[in-house]
Amino acid sequence: MFDKRLMAMCPESKKYIVGNIICQWIELLMNALMIFVIAKTIGRLFLREFDIGRTAISLGILLAVLIIRFFMTKRTTHMSYMASKTVKRVMREQIYKKLLRLGNTYREHVTTAELVQESVEGVEQLESYFGLYVPQFFYAFIAPVTLFVMFTIAGGLKVAVVLLICVPLIPGAIVMVQKIAKKLLSKYWDQYAKLGSAFLENLQGMTTLKTYMADEFKNKEMNKESEHFRRITMKVLTMQLNSIIIMDFFAYGGAALGILLACKGFADGNITLQSTIFMILLSAEFFLPMRKLGSYFHVAMNGMAASDRIFRFLNEENPEEKTGLISDGNLDIKLDNVSFSYDSDKEVLSDVSFIIKEGSFTGIVGESGSGKSTIASLLFGRNTVNTGTISIGDILVSDIKEDNLFENVNYVGINSTFFKGSVRENLLMANKNASDEELWNVLEECNIADFLKETDGLDTMLTENAVNLSGGQKQRLALARSILHNPKIYIFDEATSNIDIESEEVILRVIKNLAKTKTVIMITHRLMNVVDADSIVCMDNGRCVGFGAHEELLNSCKEYKTLWNTQKELESFGKEAAL
Repeated sequence: MFDKRLMAMCPESKKYIVGNIICQWIELLMNALMIFVIAKTIGRLFLREFDIGRTAISLGILLAVLIIRFFMTKRTTHMSYMASKTVKRVMREQIYKKLLRLGNTYREHVTTAELVQESVEGVEQLESYFGLYVPQFFYAFIAPVTLFVMFTIAGGLKVAVVLLICVPLIPGAIVMVQKIAKKLLSKYWDQYAKLGSAFLENLQGMTTLKTYMADEFKNKEMNKESEHFRRITMKVLTMQLNSIIIMDFFAYGGAALGILLACKGFADGNITLQSTIFMILLSAEFFLPMRKLGSYFHVAMNGMAASDRIFRFLNEENPEEKTGLISDGNLDIKLDNVSFSYDSDKEVLSDVSFIIKEGSFTGIVGESGSGKSTIASLLFGRNTVNTGTISIGDILVSDIKEDNLFENVNYVGINSTFFKGSVRENLLMANKNASDEELWNVLEECNIADFLKETDGLDTMLTENAVNLSGGQKQRLALARSILHNPKIYIFDEATSNIDIESEEVILRVIKNLAKTKTVIMITHRLMNVVDADSIVCMDNGRCVGFGAHEELLNSCKEYKTLWNTQKELESFGKEAAL
């Protein structure tokens, strides 16, 4: 119930936790002093020793005690906030740093939805764990010992001993349900992550679901996942309520036993009335700190479950530190017997080998699922090869420093990401020092400048992921940003798919102009786009079945020839249908 890893990671929280405990302890002392004054006043009244002066002093003491308690309560809340604030900052920093170390390969360890949940909801659970549970964990053991000393001084040693013996029954009850709770909460977080992943996936794919009228099917799936989550949540709540009932039985039962023993001691003449009242009013305080600790039990378990998931991610093996730099003298890209699979069931690439010469225009073609985009992800460092090697010049891609790789290699896919903000802000991500003139030049080159001039120019605001632009406009803006970045190697992955003919022609023209001075790799399903490429890689079922120029492949690669003839027939049929 106490994770030393968290304390070691957030040492600066210790002083706030200690401060929290001290404030609670002072509050307990003030509470005991207040009850002592009340008990003494009642004792004097019982003995008919009422005195106005003493009563005034007692009222003054009570007022001072209430003021101190107020400030201690306020200070306790502040200490809880500071401890939790620190742990939230530290944990999110650690998650972010781990994410940076893993780079594009983080998806091999955790899904995006799980990462978001761990960074947001999981860390919020740790806020309650540090701010509430941890201070109460220590205070719950200090308070009974303090009260034991007070009761002993008041002459109620027997009562104090009995109450102190009963106190451990509450943590005993907590331990009894701990094993069950740990398994249950682990299932709860797993189901929570699964539901979150499904929700995020369906939300991102809403347009596709509507297009294929599959939204009702996915709705039923989400309902099923939600029902599983509801059931596991109800089990967690049932466990928590049952544990509270058990703790209440020991807490209030123990307090009642203490009161009965105090009353019996008074009846037997062993304890004064003043001490009896003092112990009766403070008997519950023996158990309330431990009872409060029990009420934070579910907070602790949620925090522990969340921390287990976070530490599991943080403890993922870091990739070796990369020191390689792409040289200016040699930019040949070489794939040597590369094999790759996303899981152990199916190999996506198998023994793929070819060389892309520096400054060449290379097309990668093949049917859907042949492994074209997988090659792009491996070249860009998003995934790591299982066997074989990929190198740029004489440096393995797996050894190239990530910032150096991104500086020299640029990827433009079918779903380029834009951020909410102005066109200028999104373009300056590629080159923060670019002038407005340079920005307009690349926009003119990609034939999107006229559209922007009709709106607010470079200050035209983009909504989330530029959904206020058409597919063609968005892709032309992505191309402009890529040109502004000015890398040495361009990878275009289906960059002309799902856009209008005008935008496709503009993008193809710009790509072919880039190919005159840069190394350009174009992945496409449409062979006509790469017929004039220096070399073409033909993929089939994860294997490289052909490599060479267009005419050469027509004569030597049957798979390429089949693709070419099929597409020619489809285009001829389309033209005839249009006429």
